[in-house]
Amino acid sequence: MNEQIIAPHWLAIIAPKAAPVLVTSTVLALARIWNANGAEHSLGNAVLMTALSLAAAAAGACASVGRAGDPVIAGTAFAASGALALAGVAGYADGLSLPLLLWVLATTAAYGLAARYWREDRRTRMAYERHTGERREQHAHVERVEALKAGAQIEVARTSAAYAEQLATALLARAALPGFDSKALQASGLPELPVTDTSQRHWADD
Repeated sequence: MNEQIIAPHWLAIIAPKAAPVLVTSTVLALARIWNANGAEHSLGNAVLMTALSLAAAAAGACASVGRAGDPVIAGTAFAASGALALAGVAGYADGLSLPLLLWVLATTAAYGLAARYWREDRRTRMAYERHTGERREQHAHVERVEALKAGAQIEVARTSAAYAEQLATALLARAALPGFDSKALQASGLPELPVTDTSQRHWADD
């Protein structure tokens, strides 16, 4: 069975690769807008962003320990902590040097973490494709074997039907021979066939 293969759109391929830099760039841009609207050198805003960043980091640490730890939640919490820290520094600082440096570091760290998940996803996808291919080959082999069995059964049935037809023709031809005597056949120790009796009854009726 042929399955239709649909190629993914180029946007679907590029979007996951561009997501980290888009997120960090968006955070940097919003933080600089916040800076221009009164967050520069604001201790209250800096304390707030620091507290939120530490709270997100603590949530990520709690989600990553123990048997019930969820790596997805932990990764999301750590990413939020880094984004809040970047936003706090970019909003508090009066220049672009430190925010840009933190943006580069945050983007690099985001790609480092994302590359790990991309490798795992690629391994999972390759394992799934390999397993699917093996199952498809196995099913195809079973279908071929069943087709061969069905063909052999059909051939046997056809041969049996041809043999039965030939036997019936031979019996009719024997019964039509002149001087054929079924009683003499029984006297010789051979059983009389029902077709012979039927043929003799037809002769008797005639």
